[in-house]
This record gives sequence, C-alpha cells and structure tokens, in this order.
Amino acid sequence: MNDPPPQGPRRWWALGALTVTMLVLGFDLTILNVALPTLAVDLGADTAAQQWMIDAFLVVFAAALLPAGLLGDRHGRRRMLVTGLVILLAGSLLGMCADGPGLVIAARAVMGLGAALVSALSVAVLPSLFGPGERTRAIATLTTALALGMPIGPLIGGWLLDHYWWGAIFLINVPLIALGIAACLLLLPETRNPAAPSFDPLTCALSAGGLGALVLGLTEGPARGFADPLVAGALATAVVLLTLLAARERRAAAPLLRIGLLRNPGFGWNAAVGALTGFILAALIFVLPQYLQSVHDHDAFGAGLRLMPMLGGVVLAARGCQPLVRQFGSRGVIATGLVLLCFAGVLGSTTQVDSGYGLTAVWLAVAGLGSGLALVPATDAAIDALPAAHSGVGAGLLMTLRQVGGALGVALLGSLLARVYRGHLDTGGLSPEAAATSQESVSAARLLAARTGSAELTEAARTAFVHAMSVTLYVCAIAALAAALLAGLLLPQRRAPAGVLAVEAPAEGETRT
Repeated sequence: MNDPPPQGPRRWWALGALTVTMLVLGFDLTILNVALPTLAVDLGADTAAQQWMIDAFLVVFAAALLPAGLLGDRHGRRRMLVTGLVILLAGSLLGMCADGPGLVIAARAVMGLGAALVSALSVAVLPSLFGPGERTRAIATLTTALALGMPIGPLIGGWLLDHYWWGAIFLINVPLIALGIAACLLLLPETRNPAAPSFDPLTCALSAGGLGALVLGLTEGPARGFADPLVAGALATAVVLLTLLAARERRAAAPLLRIGLLRNPGFGWNAAVGALTGFILAALIFVLPQYLQSVHDHDAFGAGLRLMPMLGGVVLAARGCQPLVRQFGSRGVIATGLVLLCFAGVLGSTTQVDSGYGLTAVWLAVAGLGSGLALVPATDAAIDALPAAHSGVGAGLLMTLRQVGGALGVALLGSLLARVYRGHLDTGGLSPEAAATSQESVSAARLLAARTGSAELTEAARTAFVHAMSVTLYVCAIAALAAALLAGLLLPQRRAPAGVLAVEAPAEGETRT
C-alpha cells in the first residue's frame, strides 16, 4: 500500500537522524587534515601517503555517488542509507585500529564509499518524509549540518589530538553513526522504484572509474602540475571512460544512470547552479586556511574557529530561505545569493598583508549567506523537478556534479593561486635551491625563513600569497557573477506554497512501506 509521508513528529525525529549523519560527513571531509603531522610522526607517513589519506576519501566518494543513488532507487533508499552508515562505521573502526599508513588509506577509501551512499540517499529520502514546502526547511537543515561539520572538523580534531591519541579522530564517528543507524531503522519509511533498471556492472564501473579518475586528476593537478604522468594519465582515463559511459547510456533502451535527467530544465539548471556554487566555495575553503595559518600564524584550531562567520551566514540563509522563496520565487533568491557571493569575493580581494580579521569575518559571513541562499533553493528545486521514482539517482547526480564542481574549483583556482604566488614572490638574494623551495608554497617559504632566520623571506612570502589570494578571490567573484546571470536568465521560476503543504502522493511506479 502506498502511504503518504508521516505527519506527526516522527518525520522531524527522522530529519534529526539525517542531520547527525550529514554532520559526520562534514567532519570526515576536513578532520583528517589537522592530524596529518601527527600521522607523519606516529605512523611514518611520508608526503605521498598523507596526500593519499585525503584523496582516497574524495576519489571514492565522487566515484560512488551515481551508483549509490541508483542502488537506493532499486533496492530501497532506507536500506542503502543504512548500508552506507554501516560501511562508514566499518571504515572508522578500521582507521582507529590502523598501525600503518596503508591501513589508514584503506580506511579512508572505505569511508568514502559509505559517505557516497549517505550523501546521495539522505537527500533522496526527503520526499518520503516531507511535502515540497517543508522539504525546503529539511534541505536547509541538512545543508547547515554539512556546513557546520566542515569547519568544526579541524576544531574537534585539534582538541582530540591535544588530549588523546590520533585514533580518536576516527573514534568520534562511532557513537554518532551508531545513533544514525538506529534512528534510520526506526524512523524512516522504506521507498524504492521497482521499475528501476537492474544493476549493470559495466555501466557502474565506467561511471565510478571515470568520475574517480577525473576527481583524482583535478585534486592532484595543483600540487603535481597537470603535465605530471599521474595527473595526465588520470584525466585521460577519465575522458575515455566517461565517453564510453555516455555512448553506452545513449544506446540503452532504459538508461541506468539517467544522465538524461539533466535535460529537465528544472533539474539541469539548478544542478548547474549547485556545481558552480561548489566550484566557488571549494576554492574559498582551499585558500582561507592557508591565509589564516601561513600569513597570520594561527594554528589549525584557530583557523577553524575563524571560519565560523561563514557558518553563521549559512545558518541565517537556511532559516530565511523558505519565506524568501515563497515571496520572490527560487530564481530571484538563487540569483541574489550568487550576487552576494560575488560581493564577498570582491570584498575579500581587497585584503592586504596588514588587514585585520574584521575584514575577513565580514566577507566570510557574506559568502556564507550567499552560498546558503543559492544552494538551499537550488537543491530543493532540483529534487522537486524529479519524478519521485528517480529521486535516488537524481540526488546522486546532483551531488556528483557538486563534488566535481568543487574538485574543479580547487584544481583551476588552486593552480591560479600557485602561479600568481610564484610570479609575485621576490626571491632575490636566495640560492637557486632556496628559491625553488620558497616557490613551492607559502608554507614551504615560511619554514625555510624560520630555519634561516630570514625576516625578508617571511615578508616576501606573506606579501606574495596575499596578492595571489586577492587575484583568486576576484576570479571567484567573476565566476559568481556569471552564475548569477545564468540563474537569472535560465532558471525556471518556482515559488514555495504558503503554509504547511499537503503531502505528496508517491509517483507512478514508486512504492513506500
């Protein structure tokens, strides 16, 4: 029997469980960064191993998002969400018990797989709990939880490392994930699409391999250079595999991954806005910690604490989004959010070496407000445009585009940051070897300056990095303005209904238990 979504407090308790899982996801995206120096000493992890500890999670996460949504549609979204949480729990336990870099890398890869299922299906299950109006509030809550988890990750990680052993950064996941599993089993209804295509290993392998190779190449490109054999090989592999995937899906009578959903204007253009916003936000999060730590000498905990104004902006946007969409429509709210992101980039680009934190706090808060106003209604409008039977694969596609947009932002704008930094760094008076070391990064230059006692090199590195950051933020502003124009011209208009909505009936072919 097809029952409507629950109308009592149960659905809000279920949302609370989903919020906990998204908070854990935010932790896991950033918490390991602060522990890398400790892992280098305690486990003997060299630079390459440390990089793979980060990349293993990101690559598997991006690669598995599309198949994750498909599996949810086919086999049950609650079942696959709980499966993702169990996998995430297993990866956390493996990481906690690891005795070498290889096991930490393996644990992070397992966690990336679980995170893909959790990320895609946390969004996909929302139509079974909420009608369109309440769903805006639900999506805002999940967006806020993810945004909260990312800056809190380094804060919690730094505190745990100060008081406990490095395995505590994995241990903290365990009780939260266990709570999420129990709550999902007790509170979430099961939904699936019996008409979804059966699992096709070759199509899923092409999808996972192509997306994984693409994110690997984009993630490693800024550090290694795009001519590096690993980077070039990964990107070439991605082009081949994704081309084969597109050809296979085009010929299929019933496409497995439903890439054709992008032809739906309500889904496709809102997904594009999400990818562009992810592009800009990833670049901001990539640049800011370096600025706070290498220019102003804050530790990881202090840098994470100073990212909080962005979270405040996101929370404010999440709370005010629904009435704004009801009054002005999603297109106007999304375009306004992107204009605010543009303004934040322009304001940030005026930063000087001697600028105080007040300027940073202001433009961070504006960036958080803008990103929240863009992402929440864009996500809600994209999901609302989908048939409920395809909510799993649609959510997977939506999150995949956002993840690829973020990886592309780090790759392109990270490369721009490095290039401008090298070009602006004054290495006069340094030996060729010292000059080459200083040009690697602002952190490398500061370490060299500390060893040699060179105040001139310290000042030159700080000045060069702030100039490079200003150029990068200005490019972010241009990208945000272009996205705002795109939103204003091409997004379908959509208004949130007033009041509490009537619930949605399941779509044709959709079952709910």
